[in-house]
Amino acid sequence: MKAKIIPILTALIFFSIIFYSCEEGTIREYKGYAPVYMTYKDLRAAITTEQNVDLKNPGKIYFKDNYIFIVDEFKGIHVFDNTDPSSPVNKVFIKLPGVVDISMSGTIMYADSYIDLVVLDVADINNIHETGRLKDILPYTVTPTKTNDFPMGYVDKDKGIVVDWELRTIKEKVEVNPNPNPYPVYFGGSLAFYDKMNASGASSGISGSGVGVGGSMARFGIKGNILYMVNSNSLKIFDISNKTEPSKINEFNVGWNIETMFLTEKSMFLGTTNGMVIYDITNPSTPFSQAFFTHARSCDPVIVDDTLAYISLRSGTTCAWGLNVLDVVNIKNINKPISVASYSMVNPHGLGKNGDLLFICDGTAGLKIYDASDPRNITGHLIYSYPYINAFDVIPIGNVLILIGNDGLYQYNYSNIRNITLLSSILVVK
Repeated sequence: MKAKIIPILTALIFFSIIFYSCEEGTIREYKGYAPVYMTYKDLRAAITTEQNVDLKNPGKIYFKDNYIFIVDEFKGIHVFDNTDPSSPVNKVFIKLPGVVDISMSGTIMYADSYIDLVVLDVADINNIHETGRLKDILPYTVTPTKTNDFPMGYVDKDKGIVVDWELRTIKEKVEVNPNPNPYPVYFGGSLAFYDKMNASGASSGISGSGVGVGGSMARFGIKGNILYMVNSNSLKIFDISNKTEPSKINEFNVGWNIETMFLTEKSMFLGTTNGMVIYDITNPSTPFSQAFFTHARSCDPVIVDDTLAYISLRSGTTCAWGLNVLDVVNIKNINKPISVASYSMVNPHGLGKNGDLLFICDGTAGLKIYDASDPRNITGHLIYSYPYINAFDVIPIGNVLILIGNDGLYQYNYSNIRNITLLSSILVVK
């Protein structure tokens, strides 16, 4: 996945901005990205399904009942029947503006759509439709620019949602807009969620029980009848007892620069740019803080396997000066996490674990597979490396590894770890 960052205004760009006065006040004129809006009315009438849509900008991945869901960031969701991993079938594309994260309970999908939480019925893949929506429940964010060569113009929230940017000459009144970008920009590639899958797949459709499996890069998580959503500093909690009519029951601050979420039976692990926050979710509707493990400032997802947490820390996006390492943390005493080991990496992103096998998406260094049976000597037991895949996240399902990267989705059979074979690929079409 391509990193998305807030543009940094270089000195050259600053010097290209021209200020002059008029009767209405000081005007500045500069070359930059002007926002392209979609009205709130159009946003809430935009959900449709289409056939044969190419994958353009792969994001989060999700698996349930032999179906793979691939988020095409800010555009929609690709649905593939994966009954035969060697030949996934392109079923449908759900056009959903602003989508970045999804999660599922039974036949119901929860997805973000810029500022709204949308509820979709996916029981019949051929008849996916909206069944509910919570409006204005999420923070106002804007779609990132394609490059960071020019500054972003002022965003007028009243005009709607920013769905694109147009490079042109911009004129703005300084008094009205002292800060040209007052709303947050989405940061891709730094979010996480994991949940146990429903083992009873059914290729004829989505079953009414269980939840699916997400990769290690999502913000949504489900525990029983509770849906969790995390953003940079807050945790939102929804009651989904009535799956098609979620109701918000709580929201509270959980720290700063929260990026990732991982759920176990009793705990929630939140990755931040400077540490891992642990919450007790024995009572899912009322989480309470248990512990905090401090690490160097870096972007991170985290996964947990029994008494060990694995945290991949990387530089880039909001933490340009961070470390690039894999941290292993002992959480046997959940209230007192203890560092076990730290290993140098290139630029680690998502990760997954199955038994003793640890899969790490190490950015431009590709996919790495380790024998992690000895947590104090993981990098000494590299089993396999795919250096030519810019990997972003993985989901190990049985003996099949589902991998998403910059150029698409790949599936590998690792039943023989010494002879891993490529089963299929769904490539990005430029």
